[in-house]
Amino acid sequence: MSHTAHIPSHRKPRRSASKLAVRAGVAGGVLSTLAMAGTASASPSEPVTETTLEMPVLNLDLAADVSSAVTTAAENTAAAAVTGELRSQEEQARTGAAAEAKKAKEDAEKADAEKKAKEEADRKAVAERATRSSARGSLQSTAASNDEDTVAAPAAGSAAAIVNFARAQVGKAYISGGTGPYSFDCSGLVQAAYRQAGVSLPRVSQDQSTRGSAVSLSALQPGDILYWGPSGSAYHVAIYVGGGKFVGAQNSGTGIVERSLSYDPPTGARRVL
Repeated sequence: MSHTAHIPSHRKPRRSASKLAVRAGVAGGVLSTLAMAGTASASPSEPVTETTLEMPVLNLDLAADVSSAVTTAAENTAAAAVTGELRSQEEQARTGAAAEAKKAKEDAEKADAEKKAKEEADRKAVAERATRSSARGSLQSTAASNDEDTVAAPAAGSAAAIVNFARAQVGKAYISGGTGPYSFDCSGLVQAAYRQAGVSLPRVSQDQSTRGSAVSLSALQPGDILYWGPSGSAYHVAIYVGGGKFVGAQNSGTGIVERSLSYDPPTGARRVL
């Protein structure tokens, strides 16, 4: 049987290595003092009785303490790493959410700006259409008020020669390609009328619709060239003779006629004189 078998094996709470070392040192010193005192007090004439001192066994589980400390440190380190990672992820999440919110705000502002721009463009388009409709309605109303009995405003100078010639051709036949003197097409009549004023015009209506300068339909003067269709691509021309009327070679069914502007409102006008 071991000499320490009588000592109960009860595990005590762990102590730090430093405290255990101090206590072990104190115990060793006490035991050394007792041994020296016993030796000094023994008489040489008396037999010496050997005394066995049992050394207390110090239950120093240093390896377990060190292992526990290392394990605790590792656990603390791992916990700190996890905490740092979580904080980093939270910061990234906040940064990403802020960026997404900023982008969403910018997209919303851009969409709102585009919507406002489109609404403004639509408003302007509606206003322009309304203005054009109003101008055309005013022109047609003015032309309608001047019936065929209205006396045309007198033309002056070269314009008078153009107007007089055009009116003198009323009733003659319309023939495609005709340039007079007994039949005309629309551009042939205009070319012949301007020839009376000493002005040479191109032969076809497309070219005639680009000569001179543009003039508003609300500011026409006798002798102005009226055209139908886009400028440069006009499909018909005639001569404004004043009083809200024009003279033109319309078609083979009507021949050369004098009509109110409301009969067939032109697209635009050119002033050559």
